[in-house]
Amino acid sequence: MEHSSDEEIDASGSDSEMDEYENEAYEELKDGKLRVKISDETFACPFCPQKKRQAYLYKDLLQHASGVGKSRSQKRSTKEKANHLALVKYLEKDLTAAGRTSKPVGETDPHSDCSHVEKMDVSQSEMDNCEDKSYEELKNGNHQVKISDETFTCPYCPTKKRKRDYVYQDLLQHANGVGKSLSEKRTAKEKADHLALVKYLEKDLAAAGSSSKPAGKTENLSSCSQNDKFVWPWTGIAVNLPTRRAEDGRFVGESGSKFRDELKSRGFNPTRVHPLWNFRGHSGTAVVEFNKDWPGLHNAISFEKAYEADQQGKKEWFASSGEKSGIYCWVARADDYNSNNIIGEHLRKIGDVRTISDLIEEEARKQDKLVFNLTNVIETKNRYLKEMELRCSETSASLNKLVQEKEKLLHAYNEEIRKIQTGARDHFQKILNDHEKIKLQLESHKKELEMRGSELEKREAKNESDRRTLSEEIEKNAVRNSSLELAALEQQKADEDVLKLAEDQKRQKEELHNRIIRLEKQLDAKQALELEIERLRGALNVMKHMEDDGDVEVLRKMDAIIKNLREKEGELNDLEALNQTLIVRERKSNDELQDARKELIN
Repeated sequence: MEHSSDEEIDASGSDSEMDEYENEAYEELKDGKLRVKISDETFACPFCPQKKRQAYLYKDLLQHASGVGKSRSQKRSTKEKANHLALVKYLEKDLTAAGRTSKPVGETDPHSDCSHVEKMDVSQSEMDNCEDKSYEELKNGNHQVKISDETFTCPYCPTKKRKRDYVYQDLLQHANGVGKSLSEKRTAKEKADHLALVKYLEKDLAAAGSSSKPAGKTENLSSCSQNDKFVWPWTGIAVNLPTRRAEDGRFVGESGSKFRDELKSRGFNPTRVHPLWNFRGHSGTAVVEFNKDWPGLHNAISFEKAYEADQQGKKEWFASSGEKSGIYCWVARADDYNSNNIIGEHLRKIGDVRTISDLIEEEARKQDKLVFNLTNVIETKNRYLKEMELRCSETSASLNKLVQEKEKLLHAYNEEIRKIQTGARDHFQKILNDHEKIKLQLESHKKELEMRGSELEKREAKNESDRRTLSEEIEKNAVRNSSLELAALEQQKADEDVLKLAEDQKRQKEELHNRIIRLEKQLDAKQALELEIERLRGALNVMKHMEDDGDVEVLRKMDAIIKNLREKEGELNDLEALNQTLIVRERKSNDELQDARKELIN
């Protein structure tokens, strides 16, 4: 465990808390309380906020969870890291099958993309010829590829963009990526050159590629057992460093940088020398730190062997001989890590114990993971590239269609403009012709008016005499009109009288009509009365015949009937007199009406 990691865990929580949180989260994931799998290919992180949550592929989610779980940032809490470590464990143990089934999509052979080759106007045979030619140049050494045992360069990339520190695998991946690129920005020759570089690396530099796996690894495996437990990061121990007592009674010594520079000059390349201090001051011991990679292990072993050759190694230091002089150095191992002294305490703070086989396996896992992630990225980019090409083709088709429509519209517009201009020109010409025609007509009218003017002047004298005659006639007509006006007034008065007579006649006709209705009613009443009289007379005759019987009641009824009969006869006489009066009045009204009609007609 590294020193910075140890400080972060001390600040956020203990190892036991981390383990407890991790186990609790893992159990929740196993029980299905937290949802991880969305579909066969997509997953979600249940420990990220809802706003930031997104759909991951299996590998992307594994990488995300591992990154958060192993984060050194103090912004990440202990529980958050433990939750993500539990998610890593759950993904690797329980969802491994799902990760395997989510196959990458979009793996295609760029050389089979005929349309792409056609776009570059280069045939497959020309690509092959260019590739063979570049391969021969590489074999003949015309281009520098290998810089050292560990580093390589790409001879076909521009100098400004060239990366000169590729390891074998990185350069192989770079050449593969460019050679099989679907981008139109890459020329055919550029792709052929990089494919030739792939061929050269795989055929001619394969041994260099295998040896470029961390330098010194083979040598270390031959000189060290893979099960030897070393302190990692690779660390050396230096003891019996010269010290002196200062004025305050504490021990002091040379700085670590001076000893580091001395070791560098001998070719051991340490990154740091850290002197160890205690309550007495400089303890006379120091920890020598090397790089974490295989060259760092090589330097550490070389450092140890150099001091062993000088009889100043670990074995000599712990030998029970007398007083020792000089500096003793060796590589820190498990016994040093577990020792109960200042060295062991410091080693436990800055690292942990690992075997070479563990590191090889871890490196292999990281390498596989890196290759897997990069492959996934390439596949994703290929899919994205295909989508972009499809969109580009669709956009091009749409653009061509729009251009054609635009040309049609432009042609129609030009045709319409031409028609409008032709129509305007014809209309203008017609207006000019009409103007000339009207001008000629006006001139002829002008001449005609001038002729009429002269004629009017001639007639003016004649009109004077005619005017006098006319004035005389007007005076006569005025007299005649005055008499006519008087006659009109008389006629108007007569008309008014006629209207009055008509109204009177109408009113009288209405009165006569009403009288006729009354007469009809009276006639009906007269007839009814005559019938009643006849009935009473009949009853009276019957009573007279019954009178001989001498019934008093009958006599009394007969008297009543006689009395009633007389009354009815009196009423009948009155009605006849009234009827005669009405008849006389009607005749008189008819006579008046006839007189009025005659007067109206006159």
